[in-house]
Amino acid sequence: MASLQNSPTLHRTLFHNSFPQKHGSSSSGTFRSSRRDGISFIVKAEQEPSPSSTDIPGRRQVIAIGTAAPLVFLFNQPSISFAAESKTAFQPVVADSTKGFQPVVDRKDGYSFVYPFGWQEVVIAGQDKVFKDVIEPLENVSVTMIQTGKQNIKEFGSPEQVAATLIKKVLAPPNQKTKIIQATEHEVDGKIYYRFEFVAQAPNYTRHALSAVSVGNGRFYTLTTGANERRWGKMKDRLQTIVESFKLFNL
Repeated sequence: MASLQNSPTLHRTLFHNSFPQKHGSSSSGTFRSSRRDGISFIVKAEQEPSPSSTDIPGRRQVIAIGTAAPLVFLFNQPSISFAAESKTAFQPVVADSTKGFQPVVDRKDGYSFVYPFGWQEVVIAGQDKVFKDVIEPLENVSVTMIQTGKQNIKEFGSPEQVAATLIKKVLAPPNQKTKIIQATEHEVDGKIYYRFEFVAQAPNYTRHALSAVSVGNGRFYTLTTGANERRWGKMKDRLQTIVESFKLFNL
């Protein structure tokens, strides 16, 4: 059993050194945690998860990337149980939604998306918003934000470069084999979004995931959703709807 406590300083250094720097070494390209500076996250566990529909508890992979660490923790725990809690500072706004989906509009942090009916909100340190299926825990969606001085997602590189960096440094543990299936650029209401699809293979299961990233309000936003590969055929259309619904708005 091993544990590793994350350093916010390492977090800032990691992202500063990972993305292509198009404008010298200005500190404006450095990410900083926008809401939970100083959070320490320690993960400990024993064994790898099973790919069965009743997946047993798995080894909790650890990566020292400050408040981004819970991303890896969330996306690689097929059987972990979370107590659903309501965020008192967040009040969902009822809006038109795609049939079978529930809308989320976070007016405090400047983003919106939809998630499937039946998923429950859970609270995980380092994540701004998380919803998950209680039966299939790998089926979830999360939103994170990190401060940045950049104005446009293109300043961090191409869709392929940004996808490769996030997958390697944030979205998958270093011992998992990952593959980018596609990475694309989209413009929605004048704002640029990168969307990418990837798989992360653990010894006993494979997670198929979709992400959308963009920059606005002085923050780098990441939405990621996914499912166990064995359920990808059933879930892919719903997961695609989640990613395509992700939008930022000015605060």
